[in-house]
Amino acid sequence: MNQSSGDKIVRFLLKVGIPVEAGNTAAKAGRLGATIQSILAELQPEAAYFTAENGRRTGLLFFEMEDASQIPAIAEPWFLAFNASIECYPVMVPDDLARAGSAIKAAVTKYG
Repeated sequence: MNQSSGDKIVRFLLKVGIPVEAGNTAAKAGRLGATIQSILAELQPEAAYFTAENGRRTGLLFFEMEDASQIPAIAEPWFLAFNASIECYPVMVPDDLARAGSAIKAAVTKYG
């Protein structure tokens, strides 16, 4: 998704945990990589990283979302294909953090 001036697009981190059994079943069937690639082609994340966490295959995907109603379309493929666990967090890039400066200053003034 591309951002144009005035759009209210928020960047998110989606953490996907694939249970060992579901991942092994998909790998043995020769569909693990193809299924992940298919889901990524639909989501079109700006970045995707894969690692192991707590003994599970784990994906860390960064993408933009315009509306919370997009969450099912983002999460359901992982749930259905792999019985995956999902965590979703709003995140900022340095420019976002810089624009938040006045809000941080206001919080410090009021609560600091």
